[in-house]
Amino acid sequence: MSVWLPGAPCTPRACVEGTASWTALPRAVPRLVAVVVLVLAGVALSPLGRRIPAGAIRRWSRAVVRAAGVRIRVTGESAPATGGLLLVANHVSWLDIPLLAGVRPARMLAKKEIRAWPVVGAMAANGALFIDRDRLRALPGTVATIAGVLRSGQAVAVFPEGSTWCGRAQGHFRRAVFQAALDAEVPVQPVRIRYRDAAGAASTAPAYVGDDSLLASLWRVTSARGLVAEVEVLPLLAPGGAADRKALASAAAARVLAGPHEHRRRSHEDRRAAHEFPASGGPSGVRDGIMARVPTT
Repeated sequence: MSVWLPGAPCTPRACVEGTASWTALPRAVPRLVAVVVLVLAGVALSPLGRRIPAGAIRRWSRAVVRAAGVRIRVTGESAPATGGLLLVANHVSWLDIPLLAGVRPARMLAKKEIRAWPVVGAMAANGALFIDRDRLRALPGTVATIAGVLRSGQAVAVFPEGSTWCGRAQGHFRRAVFQAALDAEVPVQPVRIRYRDAAGAASTAPAYVGDDSLLASLWRVTSARGLVAEVEVLPLLAPGGAADRKALASAAAARVLAGPHEHRRRSHEDRRAAHEFPASGGPSGVRDGIMARVPTT
């Protein structure tokens, strides 16, 4: 792991709610099968790329989330349907990706390692923008590529925290990617994603953090009862409204990360009890998140 890349202190042991018992199998298995079928259908159609209507992509994306047993609640503004747009959101789970695509289909910024992933890699190869997290010198080129895509009238989706967090703790928005929006003179669309249980309390069951495996995360989500994904489309940040990328990143973070940080103290205490360490100084193998970590520069 590169020392300059951001990391989250969240781990499954310290932050994530317990896994359901095997009695949840009758509920989880049909959901898992439905998710796999939908994802495979997406892989089969992904070579069509931009020829697929945006409405069909939104419906498919939301269908994946609902197939996993998660209800979707969308509030707030309507994202621009056309034109260059930088979509930014907080990052908790693999579910964030289809949820964000349900707001506005976009090309995702992904770490280059995803190309080698089974199934997901094939889908990502037909539209994702890849970043080499280990080469800081490649960052200006990546920003220029993103700016070019934005100028062409497409949307690009990024998780600027650079790593997944459990949902009760949050990271900071890294500012590099916001330079692309400034260079392309396109708006930034902030989106806040939260997960709640059937009682309305914040839930960490969907979190995909630390050394968690995708299979374990899938099991927690599909075996859970009453999960709700809240997607709040926040007011647009118009081009020219910020002096530089730092100001633009701060403005986006102020909207997306607003609210109580109810988990910060508890997660610290849990890490001490479990002998866990933050990613910057502890054991390796910390979750990178599905999307790329965005450098601070």
